[in-house]
Amino acid sequence: MHTLLRPIHRRIWNNDALRARNLMRFAQTEAAGGHDLVRAAEMTADATLRRLFMFHAKDEHHHADLFRRRGAAILRTLQTRAHREAGGEWMAPGERGFDDLHVHDGGDAALLAFLHLSEKSAASEFAFYRDVLTADCATRAVFEEVLDDERFHMNYTLAQLTRIAPRRRRWVLWRARLSRLWKGYLRVALAIGGLVSGVALILIYAVAAAPFALAAKAAERREKLGWQTIGDPSASAMTRQY
Repeated sequence: MHTLLRPIHRRIWNNDALRARNLMRFAQTEAAGGHDLVRAAEMTADATLRRLFMFHAKDEHHHADLFRRRGAAILRTLQTRAHREAGGEWMAPGERGFDDLHVHDGGDAALLAFLHLSEKSAASEFAFYRDVLTADCATRAVFEEVLDDERFHMNYTLAQLTRIAPRRRRWVLWRARLSRLWKGYLRVALAIGGLVSGVALILIYAVAAAPFALAAKAAERREKLGWQTIGDPSASAMTRQY
């Protein structure tokens, strides 16, 4: 899929305005993920996981700062023009998954499986974005730094899942994959539903409004041009309010 979409991604990531918007959006996602991990650290009863989750949260906040500073630097060079350009966000999901994270659901094993798959997907996405960037060495360097941490996160979550649920590891991972697939399907279905409903409303409006528009045009053609005499208004003054 990445190979087929490479020309589109290259065009998006080498557009200064779109690159800045995506980086600022990544910063929001990373910061939100850091808050979720702090909450996970507070809730777990495992001391090792508590320490690792806090370390992971610190990394996420650092990534948010990296993305935010780089995005802000690009925006400063574009001034207000970048805020008027839109599109391309759906093509660059970044570390998608933290927006679906529910710390309370499933315990430590389910959370570790979710984090592992999210970090694995993010590492793949960020490596791809780095590769399609050809004219921005500073942003490439940001992705390189983030990628080093993503690989560590991907490895530690799998190792800890194996430690706390060695017999259930495969099942927990498959359940997490199915959950991600279902949520991805819902995102696509909502997008397609919005598109189809928009087209349907346009067609309905065109079909329903067309007869009235034609009738208005016909009435307009029957009207005489200029001022028209309507008679003596005092003749009916006593039979109407105005």
